[in-house]
Amino acid sequence: MTTSLKELLAQRAALEAQIADAQRTERADAIAKIRSLMAEYGLTMADVAGSARASGGRPGPRPGGTGKVAPKYRDEATGNTWSGRGLQPRWLREALATGRTIAEFEIR
Repeated sequence: MTTSLKELLAQRAALEAQIADAQRTERADAIAKIRSLMAEYGLTMADVAGSARASGGRPGPRPGGTGKVAPKYRDEATGNTWSGRGLQPRWLREALATGRTIAEFEIR
């Protein structure tokens, strides 16, 4: 016997609802276990998150890079800047190709 598309879609929707319910239940159980362990051992969110102050150690590397760096070079005519990290920007490459020196763009 062949199952119609409509019936299969209804079955999928029912399964997706069951999956969502199971995920909510398991997540709630996990949270309850974590809260119980935190209470048992006197832990705080800072302890669990592993902050430097809570553990007494140095902080680790920040996710997503090291942050913004101050510009080291500036084109006074256009206001374009470059930190000196990574590839040279087009505006600087083009200016250097015309005979200018990188020292002319240094921010002092």
